[in-house]
Amino acid sequence: MIRNLAQGQRSFTSNTFLVAGADVMSDGADPEATPLDPDEGRTVVVDTGNEFDIVPVIERYVEDIDAVVLTHTHPDHVGNTAEVVDAFDVDVWGFDPDHSLVDHRIADGDTVELGAHQYDAIHTPGHKEDHLCFHAPDAGVLFAGDLVFAGGSFGRTDLPEGNREVLIDSIDRVLEAVGPDLREMHTGHGPSVTDSPYEDIDLSARAARTM
Repeated sequence: MIRNLAQGQRSFTSNTFLVAGADVMSDGADPEATPLDPDEGRTVVVDTGNEFDIVPVIERYVEDIDAVVLTHTHPDHVGNTAEVVDAFDVDVWGFDPDHSLVDHRIADGDTVELGAHQYDAIHTPGHKEDHLCFHAPDAGVLFAGDLVFAGGSFGRTDLPEGNREVLIDSIDRVLEAVGPDLREMHTGHGPSVTDSPYEDIDLSARAARTM
């Protein structure tokens, strides 16, 4: 189960994803009111978003979480982190352990458990130096952060630590890792892609080279 907790929010926030082992609600349940009972794996929040009260949104679906995992540390992706840590007493995992919010390092090539699947961490700088993408080969799922978006757009490179050539290299790495059989791509902003997401990443690679 992957759910975007920031859906419908009008604050300056990234998407924030609750990833749990359970894939479905109880039969006949109200999906906006019934907590999930994850039956396996680790219940994780990928990016905490910013400027909205995320804790009750998490509690709408699960009683507890096991960890917070960050794609990168731009404020719109991490602004709610302290509140999540306080509410659930969890550690935060990310690329840069020197960042004040990050308790544990995820290095390039590490494997992390999100929900019921194992994800490979891919260091993908260019938008920000500490940027990570997470790919589950067996499930065909990618968390792309702000590297690429639906429709062939890509992350900004005009912010500190941004670099267009490095971003292009990162997109190429992800393309090679995921392959055409990718089924789902969940991005830091905008809609997730469940229809041929590999094609969107390929379009992003081309656009980043020409724009």
